[in-house]
Amino acid sequence: MSILYDLLKFLHIMSFVFMSVPLFNLIVVNERALFSSSFNYSVDRYMENIIKHGAYRCFVFQSTVFVTGVLLLVFGPLGIKALWSHWIIILKTILLFTLMGLLSYVHFKLQPKIEKLLSSHGPDALMPNNLFSDLKIHRSRRKRMATFCLFIVITIIILGLQVYSAFSPVLTLGLIGLAGLFAWRVSKTIIRFGWI
Repeated sequence: MSILYDLLKFLHIMSFVFMSVPLFNLIVVNERALFSSSFNYSVDRYMENIIKHGAYRCFVFQSTVFVTGVLLLVFGPLGIKALWSHWIIILKTILLFTLMGLLSYVHFKLQPKIEKLLSSHGPDALMPNNLFSDLKIHRSRRKRMATFCLFIVITIIILGLQVYSAFSPVLTLGLIGLAGLFAWRVSKTIIRFGWI
């Protein structure tokens, strides 16, 4: 049984690691700005393909986190009742479902609007002046959502470290504050050297 529990822990943690999609999408979007501020079909199409296909992976990782999390409760010392009685587990679950909802909104509402704008123009077509400004509206909203998702992912990790032994409330709030600052910084600047 301990082998199964350890395997579930591994899958749970690895899935969280792979849920860093919002971080890398923000990096891609900020790197895009280095090419030019005007529309470039090849660059914009490539960037949108990366972001669009990342959503599918993220859905799988989020589902894996949820399933392995429930199984860890079932086979672990806390038991399934922790899903509704342990405040950290409750908060982590709510935040995970919030992430799933935000990803669904971006993937099923925002991304199709972006795709529709891009699909109406080919690489050799003359671009109307308003195309890039229309794209920018949807991309800005998506970028804000990715920033918030990154903050939630880091917050869930901070809480996950405290399932069996809580940090001091001051440290927890401080780390969550730093998570917010990091997410905001990643959305506003190009982070070329990791934390820097």
